[in-house]
Amino acid sequence: MQRNTLGQTGIEVSPLCIGTSPIANLAHYGYTVSDEQAIATIEAVFDSEVNFLDTSNGYGEDGLAEHRVGAAVRRRGGLPEGFVLQTKVDPDPATGDYSGDRVRRSVEESLERLGVDHLPILALHDPEFMRQDGFAPGGALEALIEIRESGVADHLAVAAGDLRVTQEYLDTGEFDVVLNHNRYTLLNREAEELFTRARAAGLGVLNAAPYGGGMLAKGPAAQPKYCYGERDEAIGNAAFAMSEACERAGVPLIAAALQFSVRSPLVDATVVGVSRPERVQDTIDLLAVDIPESLWEELEALVPKVAI
Repeated sequence: MQRNTLGQTGIEVSPLCIGTSPIANLAHYGYTVSDEQAIATIEAVFDSEVNFLDTSNGYGEDGLAEHRVGAAVRRRGGLPEGFVLQTKVDPDPATGDYSGDRVRRSVEESLERLGVDHLPILALHDPEFMRQDGFAPGGALEALIEIRESGVADHLAVAAGDLRVTQEYLDTGEFDVVLNHNRYTLLNREAEELFTRARAAGLGVLNAAPYGGGMLAKGPAAQPKYCYGERDEAIGNAAFAMSEACERAGVPLIAAALQFSVRSPLVDATVVGVSRPERVQDTIDLLAVDIPESLWEELEALVPKVAI
């Protein structure tokens, strides 16, 4: 599998990044994953061509996803050579505290769970939901800069959905990577301007949730929600039309959804969550599906002009 340079960080990453929220037993997924299945899934990533894993302090009760990633790391005696592990800082799950002190504690917790003492990328997660001013003295931004300057993290990222808040943090010049979810897919292009500006500034760009929360993986008939909420009628109609276009072309909708992101010159890596070991290779195999240019043109003509 090819490697892309993540912006100007010098970090070489696979075009696929495996996300770990599906192994965190989060309620909105509607299923649970055993410890052994979760650890086996992470080990399958380590054994694959993918060299990039995304997790977060707040994925699951008491950081369940990080605990499971750490268990796999320890089972293997460390990360594979050249492997890139990134995590995110999150507010206190009990109080909502997202102060600078909380950010420091979040990193300490993550390092202990993951079994590492250094992170190539550390992300500020969902700052749009902060109760405190992240830009204020003693706030989250100040703490992140201190963590980077201490050598614990090499590069800082913003990982969020809200485009305006994300851009406000990027405008500080302190972040080298941006991650956005659900807003650059076959069905939605809201993040295109954000990604274009980030690319022009030399930032690394990560596009997460290319399936829109599952609709473009399971199909609009099986998954009525987009981005974890009830879908707009225009989104639903477009999804059905795209599904039918893919069926006529003999192309799985899920393959088109993934390749839309991976083939984009705006995106360095696409983050896809998996919950079972076999899904790692299944996802890699989707990149080999041949998709004719005529189908891309047809799908582009079906993009709805709505926001989520």
